[in-house]
Amino acid sequence: MPIVLYEHPLSPYAQKCKIALYEKDVPFEVKTPAAIGTGQVDDAFLKASPRGEVPALVDGDFAVFDSTVILEYIEDAFPSPALIPRDAKLRAKARMIEDAMDTHYEPINWGLGELRWFKRAEGEQARVIEARAASQARGFFAWLERHLGKADWFCGDTFGWADLSVIPHINGSTGLGVGPEPSSALGRWQARANARPSVAKTAQAAAESIKGMAMVGEAVRQRLFKRECPDHRLEWMIRSDGLDVVLEGIKSDTIRFSNTFR
Repeated sequence: MPIVLYEHPLSPYAQKCKIALYEKDVPFEVKTPAAIGTGQVDDAFLKASPRGEVPALVDGDFAVFDSTVILEYIEDAFPSPALIPRDAKLRAKARMIEDAMDTHYEPINWGLGELRWFKRAEGEQARVIEARAASQARGFFAWLERHLGKADWFCGDTFGWADLSVIPHINGSTGLGVGPEPSSALGRWQARANARPSVAKTAQAAAESIKGMAMVGEAVRQRLFKRECPDHRLEWMIRSDGLDVVLEGIKSDTIRFSNTFR
């Protein structure tokens, strides 16, 4: 029985798990939870992921959630080729970069998506939030370039854990118009990463999914869609002048918070 990965193609957390599985040539199938984003219940998905968040991985009678824990499981269960370095310092570097992207960078793209696709704010308020997002992204690009240095990949000579943790977010930013300059060190790294079949296949699925995003703004207005707003996204929106966006989402019941475990 193949591994099942519950995902959404646009989720950078799911994307990094797919890239890891592709890199290791592990057979798997993907499932998108029923009615994802509406707050409705998908019992099979919630059994695998009580938080109600993608990704979740099911391997036979074993289920695991949280993208970092999933990556660790994939690395332990399918150790070749190794995606995380053996050197202790490089292993820590890979994990640090992954955590920074997941908890500090991800809200930048999420916030831009809330404006561009879900129409949470418009006019001057949207311009202010977008400007803050672009400035924050540029600062992150500089931080990433310092960690990349003159190497082809973040942790040495081979594509690995740190790279697959960064590329979904950078591709997402590029799609939102705030990607790195192609001629920059990070831009050249992005081109190398996107040339890998694992990344290209994952990015193509995300691009196809974007085609279906045209009507989601209207779905929010009709209160048919609830976007998850966990702590790192909530903090980002508030400190980026989007407190009113959060309050309006609470008032209109179009945002949701993390599930209560049952």
